[in-house]
Amino acid sequence: MEREKYFEATEFENIKELIKDAVKKYNEKTAFVIKHKNEKKEVTYENISYTRLLEEVNALGTKFYDLGYQNKRVAIVGRNSYEWVMTHLANLLGGIVSIPLDKELQVDELESCIIRSKADVVVFDEKYIENIEEIKNRGNAKTENYICMSKQEGYVSIPELKEQGKEMLEAGKKEYVEAEIDSYKMNILLFTSGTTSKSKAVMLSQNNIASNVYSMQLVEDIRKEDVNIAFLPFHHIFGSTCMIVMLAFGVTTAFPDGLRYIAQNLKEYKVSIFVGVPLLVEAIYKRIEQGVAKKGKTKAVAFAKKLSNLLLKLHIDIRKKLFKEILNELGGSLRFVISGGAPLDKKVSQGFNELGINVVQGYGLTETSPVIAAENVKKMKYGSIGFPMENVQLELHNQDDQGIGEIRVKGPNVMLGYYENEEATNAVLKDGWFYTGDLAYFDKEGYLFLSGRKKDMIVLKNGKKVFPDELETLINRMDEVSECIVYGMPDNKDKNDLKLSVKIVYDKEVVNEKYPNATQQELEDIIWQKIKEINKTFPPYKYIKNMILTDKELIKTTTKKVKRQEEIKNLLKENA
Repeated sequence: MEREKYFEATEFENIKELIKDAVKKYNEKTAFVIKHKNEKKEVTYENISYTRLLEEVNALGTKFYDLGYQNKRVAIVGRNSYEWVMTHLANLLGGIVSIPLDKELQVDELESCIIRSKADVVVFDEKYIENIEEIKNRGNAKTENYICMSKQEGYVSIPELKEQGKEMLEAGKKEYVEAEIDSYKMNILLFTSGTTSKSKAVMLSQNNIASNVYSMQLVEDIRKEDVNIAFLPFHHIFGSTCMIVMLAFGVTTAFPDGLRYIAQNLKEYKVSIFVGVPLLVEAIYKRIEQGVAKKGKTKAVAFAKKLSNLLLKLHIDIRKKLFKEILNELGGSLRFVISGGAPLDKKVSQGFNELGINVVQGYGLTETSPVIAAENVKKMKYGSIGFPMENVQLELHNQDDQGIGEIRVKGPNVMLGYYENEEATNAVLKDGWFYTGDLAYFDKEGYLFLSGRKKDMIVLKNGKKVFPDELETLINRMDEVSECIVYGMPDNKDKNDLKLSVKIVYDKEVVNEKYPNATQQELEDIIWQKIKEINKTFPPYKYIKNMILTDKELIKTTTKKVKRQEEIKNLLKENA
């Protein structure tokens, strides 16, 4: 199917051009909303216009240049905030290498990233001052300066530097503002999620990001009237690129108070759009379902969905009226959600869309700035990752007899390489192609479907291939299941073969409510019966034959991805 452009967009070589254009278009429109709480817990809101954003970024950048940070490296450690945005943009608009670091890293890992990235300066959030103090005291990092995002004793702060830079700008110091940007050299250094020894530092240019923002503008229905809430952490490539996407569209962005306050924040800011990982999107949908069930309206809502779907075929859309009560629980304004970072359960995207909230799925990696393929509101198929972006060349390499092959891509969004790791770079970049390690297939209409990670694929003795994702999606739909992992365990009867096994983390809240007096054995029997029902929907070689049940969370990265290999290694050790 031919790729199409649905919206007009201007392509820019770098972020500096992109931001200047956004300010010209949207000048006094609100770019960011900041919530302030005083000692009496009284709340006020401060609106930062596009014009003011650029003025403050220029002021901070001018002071950065004055401090000698031109051509240096500035790491950022902190929660999503306006100060985070200012620092990142001040780096980019001055050609300073920006190093977004994961705030959740343990102190040893954080120190390792600061050392490995050769950060000259670290800008940090006061919440993480203890980790920063410890790293400073160890003295292993050759960092020149530590700057706090807010005023703290013993540290210079972002607000102070911004004010000093403002005075310099007013005095006619224009070196920063007039700085020429090399769009194609490394300007962002991002660590992939993983342990210190395994995480790789990805080198990205401004053009990598700008090209990806442009391709998203061509197909995604984001509007200047939208209000976005920045759920995705900015140290994650999807989070920081989407922050720039929102600015390119003229959107207003608010900052969340935390996962516990999602419903409150959606109402408070009248959020109409957000970008999230499946874990978040699925949690919101689960909450909707539980709310409907508690009111005894499950059957009524199911009937309403059938009626609505019938009317949609006749081009009559009554979803906003029909499901008003449910939509009001989500603030009443939510219309569009982009999910990325991992596969989304198609039942969830279908469920949201039936309620009148469009959910599209995107796919990409840190190494591709990040988006490679995505659905859009004109082209959606539940479970698919849509179509390759307009400026991305995508092929399925080494396809098997079912058409499943490894995704490889070429395009302006592909990274420069892994920092100081030629061996790892050469393993994934070959003849201009980036090999993703993800397996996928195209359906007859050209929609792309992920099958799973190449390294996660389970190959049985008979040559049959099993993709854990496929089974995990169905198991995770069970109310009793919080999360799970499917893996191959050596078969006692035949050491050369594997038997499919699952480790399930049960949802304590649901289990206590549904089976208040059940013993562990009774609970295992209940869930095992449900696994057997799921088995019946698959050919016998995909049957799960073994189950471990626990209430202990799976090992995860800070971006909430399961550390599959680490989990499996532990499981195999336990069962050796």
